[in-house]
Amino acid sequence: MSEQSPRLREALEGIPVYKPGKPAAVGGPVAYKLSSNENPYPPLPGVLERVTAAAGAFNRYPDLAATELVNELAERFDVPVDHLATGTGSVGVAQQLVQATAGPGDEVLYAWRSFEAYPIITQVSGATSVQVPLTAEDVHDLDAMADAITDRTRLVFVCNPNNPTGTVVRRAALERFLDRVPADVLVVLDEAYREFIRDPEVPDGVRLYRDRPNVCVLRTFSKAYGLAGLRVGFAVAHEPVAAALRKTAVPFGVSQLAQDAAVASLRAEDELLGRVGALVGERARVHAALVEQGWTVPPSQANFVWLRLGDRTGDFAAACERAGVVVRPFAGEGVRISVGEPEANDLFLRAAGEFRATL
Repeated sequence: MSEQSPRLREALEGIPVYKPGKPAAVGGPVAYKLSSNENPYPPLPGVLERVTAAAGAFNRYPDLAATELVNELAERFDVPVDHLATGTGSVGVAQQLVQATAGPGDEVLYAWRSFEAYPIITQVSGATSVQVPLTAEDVHDLDAMADAITDRTRLVFVCNPNNPTGTVVRRAALERFLDRVPADVLVVLDEAYREFIRDPEVPDGVRLYRDRPNVCVLRTFSKAYGLAGLRVGFAVAHEPVAAALRKTAVPFGVSQLAQDAAVASLRAEDELLGRVGALVGERARVHAALVEQGWTVPPSQANFVWLRLGDRTGDFAAACERAGVVVRPFAGEGVRISVGEPEANDLFLRAAGEFRATL
């Protein structure tokens, strides 16, 4: 038997592995998982019932075009149906966008640190990542990003709010940036946490896309809508881009259960707004308590907060775990802490205060 392995693409060498949030220990001391930006609430009213009903037919393929969901989204956002494309979460759609725009010799530009999937999906496509450091305030440096665009740049990600820092770019700065981007470069506004924004100066990407053919907006049902386990997201983009997304989509990738759950979630908006409001209130409480403890915390417009800890990152994460909460460390950089139920947040704040006292 030959020991030679099949030839695989060299572009796959050295791809960083996506690290999901560490789960809470089963049967151990850890009680709460604050590592994955999940919504701590159960499915919205009517969602579980609809999914349960749909489960009786999962021997059949789902609707390839996600017709009911796309029609619902078109009405909700007042956009044409052919300006919409769905995928397996916003990260799935992001990967389709890179596949549709960039390959070997091309560049994909984004801030860093930002969403950890960006370098992975870029390298998988064979393209080159261009990472522009965040400012000292952990915000996108849009002027530096515009300066970094070359004739090889094919796509730019702007994560707003930024994951993992929770920081935002505001309307004037973003519009000034978009005015500098060449018309043949696609700008993707990744708005996975849009529903948690309360800063009125942060623009709605859907409004910006309307008269900018090179702007695409990503949204997801994983965060505010609480459908992380069903994997459904979507893009709003002008027809050529949306059509490319439909071409690069895995056929039948979004299950019928996910489609039905997303439709039911959209129709439960009143309950959604109440839950999001409660999480925003907890975010404000957590932020204020951390500042009172003496931490420097960037203002967050997402459902998480960020502590830049440098070489103390691992020790802090371990201290939180001993206290009963799992957070998301980024080695040598900092820790992202999802906003959860009040009990989880209280445990985290107690751990953070005790750790702070040792510094």
